[in-house]
Amino acid sequence: MLSSRLLTTLCAIAGDDGVIVRPHELRVYECDGYTLEKSAPDVVVLPRSTEQVSQILRLLDAEGIAFVPRGAGTGLSGGCLPLDAPVMIGTSRMKRIRSIDRVNRRAVVEAGVVNLSVSNAVKADGLLYAPDPSSQMACTIGGNVAENSGGPHTLKYGVTTNHVLGIELVLPSGEVVELGGAVEDVPGYDLTGLVVGSEGTFGIVTAATLRLIRQPEACTTLLAIFESVDDATATVSDIIAAGIVPAAIEMMDQLIVEAVEAAFRFGFPTDAGAVLIIELDGLAAGLPPQAEKITALCQTRRARSVRVARDDAERAALWKSRKRAFGAVGRLAPSYCTQDGVVPRTKLPEILQRILSIGRRYDLRIGNVFHAGDGNIHPILLFDERDEKQVERVLAAGREILEACVELGGSVTGEHGIGVEKIAQMPLLFSPDDLLIMSELRRVFDPHGRCNPGKIFPTPGACVETTRPHRRAAL
Repeated sequence: MLSSRLLTTLCAIAGDDGVIVRPHELRVYECDGYTLEKSAPDVVVLPRSTEQVSQILRLLDAEGIAFVPRGAGTGLSGGCLPLDAPVMIGTSRMKRIRSIDRVNRRAVVEAGVVNLSVSNAVKADGLLYAPDPSSQMACTIGGNVAENSGGPHTLKYGVTTNHVLGIELVLPSGEVVELGGAVEDVPGYDLTGLVVGSEGTFGIVTAATLRLIRQPEACTTLLAIFESVDDATATVSDIIAAGIVPAAIEMMDQLIVEAVEAAFRFGFPTDAGAVLIIELDGLAAGLPPQAEKITALCQTRRARSVRVARDDAERAALWKSRKRAFGAVGRLAPSYCTQDGVVPRTKLPEILQRILSIGRRYDLRIGNVFHAGDGNIHPILLFDERDEKQVERVLAAGREILEACVELGGSVTGEHGIGVEKIAQMPLLFSPDDLLIMSELRRVFDPHGRCNPGKIFPTPGACVETTRPHRRAAL
């Protein structure tokens, strides 16, 4: 239990409206998008500036109190679950875009700026911020940096780390440090790249210098309808092998198509085995030949039809349907859990067959919607979290899916992070020495282990079974 003196000091720093202690309000912060593990903090503090974050961390450091950073709470691996960390520090009120350098294509934004707001702020100048997670209308830059978020267009443009030039980081001691900067290739170690994807275990990112890119001159978006998942996924490899690198290649299987069509009425055929959304961008003159080649490749794989979005409105509707697919899944079951494995593109047909087999064995419906172009799969396991037996089956099935990804030459995460969800799978990829080295590196930034404890590494200090009990979703 935190002392009244500490709470009074936190209120003096962040304001009375920036400190949340009422139990019914704290329930809002007990989990992120991974709802199978829940644990409410003792207090949530919502600072408005880097200086306030620094003051809060200096106070907690002096008191020896652990904390957990939180952005918008859209994460899907339990990265902001408070384990042995009574204080949660949210960055959602740090919403300023500090500066935009349109000539050099740079923007300095605070951690609480919503991803899509960055592109909206520079849209009139013909610029955009490329990383576009499916939750981009809600997720914030601080969380994107923590998880190294991706999105549909990572096939061509890369993930968050490819677009972050510098970081303002508040260390657990309260010290504010600047890593990287506004120029390319700062000499020395790439500490910015080290922090991106560190899942909030090095400190709290309060601002980032982002690389902006020019909006493409033109876009062509195709919707290819297939009778089977195998044909759709094989087409993905065919496209890349032909020397064409689309901006995005997304796949939805029949179960997801049914949910999306019921929600948005775009016109998806609900009897199709799978659909591919393929987007080309670049110089207008070069797109028609590429679209023709892709259409031919789809037809070679027995595509039922291939259509091109008629205009910007239809393209926007198509992407709206794809990016809100996770929400549409709520029509299929009371609860769902989204996995985040990666396999080589050529192994997509095999991993989807493995997922189908796992679903049958555990008596679970599993839908698939994912970034097919870079092999980042998102199987969605449907269940009712009020049924403890179903929860157990979902956890076991999820573990088997990730194990299969590793067996096929892939990874246990592409963009959602390890958090608490995948700690047990880390030894599938890393030796004990590897994990020890990473833990030692973490201690350089956080020597006392008080910054987001219990995440990423399967060590005694990062065990899910902690002295501060947490709970699973209500059964």
